[in-house]
Amino acid sequence: MSTQKLAMVIDSAKCIDCKGCVAACKQANGVSRGVWRNWIKEAVPPLVNASDGSKKLGHGHFQPGACMHCDEPTCIQACPTGATYKSASDGTVVIDPRLCIGCGNCIKACPYGARFRDPVKRIADKCNYCPERRAAGLAPACVDTCPTKARVFGDINDPNSDAAKLLAANQGKVVRVIAKGKDTKPNMYYIASTAPDGWAVQPVDPLSFDFLAGVVAPAVKWAVGLSGLGVLAMLGRQLFVGAGTHGSGGAHGTDDKPNGGKPSDDKPNTEKKEEGGHA
Repeated sequence: MSTQKLAMVIDSAKCIDCKGCVAACKQANGVSRGVWRNWIKEAVPPLVNASDGSKKLGHGHFQPGACMHCDEPTCIQACPTGATYKSASDGTVVIDPRLCIGCGNCIKACPYGARFRDPVKRIADKCNYCPERRAAGLAPACVDTCPTKARVFGDINDPNSDAAKLLAANQGKVVRVIAKGKDTKPNMYYIASTAPDGWAVQPVDPLSFDFLAGVVAPAVKWAVGLSGLGVLAMLGRQLFVGAGTHGSGGAHGTDDKPNGGKPSDDKPNTEKKEEGGHA
């Protein structure tokens, strides 16, 4: 039996910016006030050409986004405790809340702005494809609620899944948003030839990743073994709570522009999906 590879395929032309997906996600997952696990950006002319990165005029469209559940995620490298990891069974990027100390490194490292620090729990949070719903045989909340069926979710390693069929039917039209300077191999696919200008941004490499990983991770795992995690986690969250809540992308409350609305020189690249398979 082959390993699953869960992915989201989005037809941006069908998105009407109703934000039903945003509200459904918040309700289904109990996301704290003022932060979001998914969002909708507006791509307005000039648009970024998928084939060569050049800009062109054209009709604008709405482009939903969330955690890309990348194959080579920078957030995992940035996490000093091992709280962020990639599931071996389905390819999703997961946060273990027991190990997260709220340091914010993963938030800075994500080029898509898909992560944020929960203001109540004081740990990192993001889209997780609604595992409780999936366990019950349901699709993620954002997929179920979309009135135009702009979102399609499934195992793209299974040729009979709706997501795999949609990718196969749109070969040559499918693009992925690639961050400048780093292809994290995202698993969110768009049936469109353009992307919003200025998204994604270049990943930020917080200082001392290697040092933190070498010192903090063993300490956290030791504390878990001694049932002292609650004390350690509280200390970590108190220490880092002042560092800010949001990354440079869409998972925040007041502005969906990169860098909190400030102009960015980092332009997105897009990559066409190779014919006959997925990246």
